[in-house]
Amino acid sequence: MNPISISDVMTQANELASQGQSDAAILCYKEWLASPATEPQHHYIALFNMGVLLRSAGQTDEAIAAYQASLKLRPDFYQSAVNLGLAWEAKGHGQEAINVWESALQPVEGQTLLLNHLGRSLEAARQYAQAEGMLERSLLLNPKQPDAIQHYFHLRQKQCEWPVIKLLPGMSRSELLDSFGPLGLLALTDDPAVQLKAVQAWIARKLPMELPRLSPVGGYQHERLRIGYMSCDFRWHAVSILTAELFELHDREQFEIYGIDFSVDDGGAMRQRVIGAMDHHLPIQALTDEQAAQLIRQHEIDILIDLTGLTSGARYKILAYKPAPIQISYLGFVGSCGMPQIDYVLVDHFVFPEALAEFYVEKPLYLPEVYQANDSQRKIGPTPSKASCGLPIEGFVYCSFNGSYKITPEVFAVWANILKRVPQSVLWLVADNQWAQDNLIRQAIKQGIDAGRLVFAERVAPADYLARYRVADLLLDTSPYNAGTTASDALWAGLPVLTCPGRTFASRMAGSLLNAVGLTELIAPDWLAYENKAVQLALEPAELDVYRQRLQTSVKSSPLFDTKRFVTNLERTLKLALHINQIEE
Repeated sequence: MNPISISDVMTQANELASQGQSDAAILCYKEWLASPATEPQHHYIALFNMGVLLRSAGQTDEAIAAYQASLKLRPDFYQSAVNLGLAWEAKGHGQEAINVWESALQPVEGQTLLLNHLGRSLEAARQYAQAEGMLERSLLLNPKQPDAIQHYFHLRQKQCEWPVIKLLPGMSRSELLDSFGPLGLLALTDDPAVQLKAVQAWIARKLPMELPRLSPVGGYQHERLRIGYMSCDFRWHAVSILTAELFELHDREQFEIYGIDFSVDDGGAMRQRVIGAMDHHLPIQALTDEQAAQLIRQHEIDILIDLTGLTSGARYKILAYKPAPIQISYLGFVGSCGMPQIDYVLVDHFVFPEALAEFYVEKPLYLPEVYQANDSQRKIGPTPSKASCGLPIEGFVYCSFNGSYKITPEVFAVWANILKRVPQSVLWLVADNQWAQDNLIRQAIKQGIDAGRLVFAERVAPADYLARYRVADLLLDTSPYNAGTTASDALWAGLPVLTCPGRTFASRMAGSLLNAVGLTELIAPDWLAYENKAVQLALEPAELDVYRQRLQTSVKSSPLFDTKRFVTNLERTLKLALHINQIEE
């Protein structure tokens, strides 16, 4: 009996699968494996291919069994190990995936792929040091891996592992910057040209060229303007914290509001509030990017506002299909998205000087007072005692509750100088991760600061988190990636914020907020002035009390927290964009 070759059965199965007959294709492999007229040395390939088909058909348990059988026959067939780990991950068994990939590091050709999956999975599990180690091993084998470089350096940022950029064999600093992730780059450099170059390289790697445009060039003629807000953060997240009331207050006589949602359903009150504020909720989690774009086109959205940008979980390919005549980037990502299909970025004149426009693919769409939306209904809990927060009873409390990746060695050096000049003062930081804490303490000691003068705050409920700002004396801003939501949190709770604006949108956010609440005296012209002002406010508390009093008496009526006023300004601006688009088209 002549054996049936693996190539013959693969050809037959591929043809059936291409016709949508996946069950028949799977049966094809099963019958071949059960037949005596087969090539036993190739059974591991058939089992792997069958696993792929089973996984695509949603039969994950059966796919796992097929990949396991393939690996039993050929333990060094790393493709089966990769897919087996991904299948376990899809079932929510992240540790099983890690175990598979760790035990499958035999063949050199598969090591980078397996190490990268390990790094990604460990990062998702917040095991940052281990994840960094896996990616470093991968990059030493093959340094020309842009995605691995992106995650590797962002992991170093998250851990305050300085210097962040660690040269790799055969790679220049410029090449490494080009591979830096968009979010990480906002916290690395204040050079908008470097940011634009890197993001355009990133988009070129990620997006296919010339996808078909779905929306009509001339737009639509709706009696009520259809506004679509698209996000993966319709849950407890900074974006929803800022925008929940905005969605609620839109004028329904003039606007129809759509929530285009690919968020994880956390079942929380914030998600319920946001979804409840939408006239139409369009969940797209289960749709492909093209299907989601087609759905947006079917609903004839006039203006699509993307609240995610290029942050984690983004689905920028949807925007590449141009499903709405006008597409706007807002809030979630404050750099250029590098996509010509996005028409505008929503800004104000402080956060986005006109000179910045040459470094953005999007055109600036200026709001008249402040770029950031806010929720005027946020509750603040009872003010805790210093002791309950782990703070000393006496002494000035500086705080910065930004994520650790925003802390740079240059800014930390300024903070260390401030602590040296203000006896008994402490710096109150968020307990982001243990590696960042250890590294920041090490840096403090290196600069002559006692470790006890760094205090780390564990996470608490939202109202209690806001109440903490009333225990601190001054928020010290980071740069080149400012406090955004955390700065408005502090101002809402009555805590003054000190910032030093730079050249980029990300480095000018806190200055915009201070401008909107009338505390322009706290916008320092340079870092020496920032340091001196921080020291002065600690040594001359009467001046600080004046700023606190001004916040207490005027913050709710300021442009930053008068949400009705903000919504009116936004609606006028969106109408203007529609008018400009109709003229240009």
